[in-house]
Amino acid sequence: MEKIIKINTVDFYNKLRGVETLNPLVSVLDLSKAKSLPEETFNFGLYAIYLKELKCGELRYGRSTYDYQEGTLVCVAPGQIMQVHARTETVAPKGWALVFHPDLIKGTLLGKHIQEYNFFSYDSNEALHLSEKEKHIVMDCFLKIQDELEQNIDKHSKTLIASNIELFLNYCTRFYDRQFITRDNANKGILERFENILNNYFSSDKPQKIGLPSVAWCAEEMNLSANYFGDLIKKETGISSQEYIQSKVIDIAKEMIFDVDKSISEIAYDLGFKYPQHFTRLFKQRVGISPNVYRYQN
Repeated sequence: MEKIIKINTVDFYNKLRGVETLNPLVSVLDLSKAKSLPEETFNFGLYAIYLKELKCGELRYGRSTYDYQEGTLVCVAPGQIMQVHARTETVAPKGWALVFHPDLIKGTLLGKHIQEYNFFSYDSNEALHLSEKEKHIVMDCFLKIQDELEQNIDKHSKTLIASNIELFLNYCTRFYDRQFITRDNANKGILERFENILNNYFSSDKPQKIGLPSVAWCAEEMNLSANYFGDLIKKETGISSQEYIQSKVIDIAKEMIFDVDKSISEIAYDLGFKYPQHFTRLFKQRVGISPNVYRYQN
């Protein structure tokens, strides 16, 4: 069985990288002055954000191996598994890392809505690619946190550090919104592919066998993480991926309802609903009338 090393404290992470611990809950690392992580598999109990300024090895988490390009920002959340693979040539690492323990943000405004930053659940191949201007902003955030760590710890330290991390994450949200717009090649045809996947799904026997298509299943088919996929669809359409699926279901249902040889219950089962009343409830929510009324009105 593969050995997995748990990283549950900032101090343990710092020891792996050969750097001093200034605060037990948070650390900013200049990777050019730190040791490389060993070639192991790690289970992170920390939040970690990496800014890579030079190709220097591979990391793997989620389903993909990612060879980091210059100016790439990657975010890791507690509970995620990361594998480190060294490159064949010897290259000194260059870049920065921010790691912080979940306890750092407990009781803070950031702690209340950390789950809203979906990019912590993106796969590695969905990393953020920064422009030069964005890199300068990110570096400024790193240095502000580093500067605060070098002060004596007092009653203001936690609030100031958490506030600076929140500011940093808010910038990341803005940069991802920009990336969704500018990375046309990476996202090209996302809606067409999504539509084809749904069409193929409902023209097969999958609904009867495994039920309605989930967001996670669709994302898997497109080789994307569920959160990244959901954010892309929301950016493109203004509605969630779940709402998009439901709209597709209702469109297909409307066509099927014209087949008077099938009962509403049979249609519900054919679409993948476990219980016909769930179909009736969704149809009424989306259309405003029940499937039976829709059938007789048309």
